[in-house]
Amino acid sequence: MPTPLPRSIDAWLKQLDRQPLPVPLDSHQRACRALADSRRSLREIADLMQGCPALALCVLREANRKSGGLSEPAESLEAAITRLGLRRTEELLQRQPTLPAGEVPLALRQIQLISLHASQQANGLFAGRLARLWQEIHWGSLLFLAPLWSLLNARPELFEAWEQRVLIGGEPAQRVEQELLGVPLLQLCLALVESWRLPDWIVQGYRLLTQDRRLLVKALHIARDNEHPLHQQQLLDAEPQLRRWLTLPGNCIVLANGLALSAHYAWNSPHSLRWQRLTGLYLQLPLAEVQQQIHQHAAQSARQHASSGLWHPAEALLWPPQARHLQAPAPAAALPPPAHTGEVDEWRHLCTQLLARPSAFNNLEQLGACARQALQACGMQRVLLLLADRSHSRLRALQHAGLEPAASDLILEAQHSQVLRRLLEAPGQLRLNPGNIAQYSALLPGALKALMPSEHLLLRSLACNGRVALLLVADRSGGAFSETRLQAFGKTAQCIERALASFAKRAP
Repeated sequence: MPTPLPRSIDAWLKQLDRQPLPVPLDSHQRACRALADSRRSLREIADLMQGCPALALCVLREANRKSGGLSEPAESLEAAITRLGLRRTEELLQRQPTLPAGEVPLALRQIQLISLHASQQANGLFAGRLARLWQEIHWGSLLFLAPLWSLLNARPELFEAWEQRVLIGGEPAQRVEQELLGVPLLQLCLALVESWRLPDWIVQGYRLLTQDRRLLVKALHIARDNEHPLHQQQLLDAEPQLRRWLTLPGNCIVLANGLALSAHYAWNSPHSLRWQRLTGLYLQLPLAEVQQQIHQHAAQSARQHASSGLWHPAEALLWPPQARHLQAPAPAAALPPPAHTGEVDEWRHLCTQLLARPSAFNNLEQLGACARQALQACGMQRVLLLLADRSHSRLRALQHAGLEPAASDLILEAQHSQVLRRLLEAPGQLRLNPGNIAQYSALLPGALKALMPSEHLLLRSLACNGRVALLLVADRSGGAFSETRLQAFGKTAQCIERALASFAKRAP
């Protein structure tokens, strides 16, 4: 990191309070043209700008700051533009930094996509029931995670750390936040929304999560008994304060963001089910009906907001229930080597070469050749190593074994394969077998399937300095994998990943 991370609320506020967010260039140009068009109504301008969360935040934040404490915070973008006036709004937009959409930090684009998904869930689940409050529901749900936008714009590496340690590793979120930030994340978010004077529902939501979790915990316990609505109602009747709190309309934006954030990992994870049950208690609906509705709203959000290179949970609705787009790396502990003594000795020798520090390789070709040999020694009969380009849009063959000579010229375009895009976004592994080949086969490049036709196939992406650099594809000529071979493959992949890291640090 170029500078040390702040370690207190005040230090974080100083860094994040007035930090401008980069705006995609095309969204910025459309908004400026709309503001300059006298035929556009305020509603039309607000509707146009709402697709760009960074623009919505900067206008709402500025309008509420300018008004000071003399009036209530503006609850919608239309009200904020009215408060600022068209000319001052246009001047404000002109001061915002712009970038081509693909150059906006990936972590910022991903968290803003989660916010757009949350807004879709809130509008679909709650706005129809609370029609007169649709503005508060829409803008409150969209901007609820706005403090994280600023945080991840300043420190994008924190998003990957959170995914790896909390979602994949299962570490306690509070402990991870304390180590990474020095302060509890929710307290930092509360301090920011209060400083920015964001709509009251957002402030109330963070106060609930930080200062009054008792009611939330009680509601979660009652929500677990979703199959017995009469018993749930009896428990709520016995707690009048809890019943009154549960029916507060402002809670819907917390529910929508809880659904969107937890779905980022998996629809059937414990966290996701917890938010689904609580939503069912709030709406007085059975769990199955809640799940059907949130899946429909997720699909609609994906049609409107999905973007290349970003993960949208609606994609996982096509996968088997147990599938995860975030995969835990193989454990670092020693794993069983291949079965035969000769293979064992060769495998260990090659892994020792890969783990040597400083790196024993002068170029990537040498490293790739050693990696290919190690994969063969651990029992893989067909091996293909593909090198990713800087933009993660293309993969070219680096090394191969057991394949036709034409494999040397293989180039795969990531944009044509959903599986490749996912593997290039973050290190992960996909194991194909007869049970899931039907779901994934159509998502693989035709050239790869033609080169390695198999119902038993391993694909694993490896990272260097936080970015995927290499994709391993291996199988046993179509045969099934034993547990020993799978474990040896995982250990070998770890050695190759460490070799990439050492190679990147070598002296010029």
